[in-house]
Amino acid sequence: MKIRKAKKKDVPFIVAMLANDPLGQKREDFQTPLPQQYIDAFENIDNNPNQELMVIESNDRQVIGTLQLSFIQYLTYQGGIRAQIEAVRVHEDFRGKGIGKLLFEWAIQRAKEKGSHVVQLTTDKQRPDALRFYENLGFKASHEGMKLHLH
Repeated sequence: MKIRKAKKKDVPFIVAMLANDPLGQKREDFQTPLPQQYIDAFENIDNNPNQELMVIESNDRQVIGTLQLSFIQYLTYQGGIRAQIEAVRVHEDFRGKGIGKLLFEWAIQRAKEKGSHVVQLTTDKQRPDALRFYENLGFKASHEGMKLHLH
């Protein structure tokens, strides 16, 4: 298996994974051809040095997982860098095989390399399996998160 930076050709596979769960079905628009807003978003992410959209390939080069790692610098923590993990998905045929753990090990190591002092993520309360997975990796529910949806 290989973890690498996502390419434009990977975007349909990534969006298919994002759309392949009850929550994703409500917010994604996976179709062929893929709507242009996904390609535009990919290009913005790809051109931003503080964003890393990653995929993991199987040995036969099939995209089987993804995550996005964002580096956010701020003034607190003496100008610290926070690494934010988002949009973690593993293809349904490969779940339970350690793929997610490999992605997280990579992301945590990458955060250290970039000088981050914390790695954070959010998970929807409707995903208890994901919450247990993150806790088993050492993440702690240390804060109460809030969102204000604008659309």
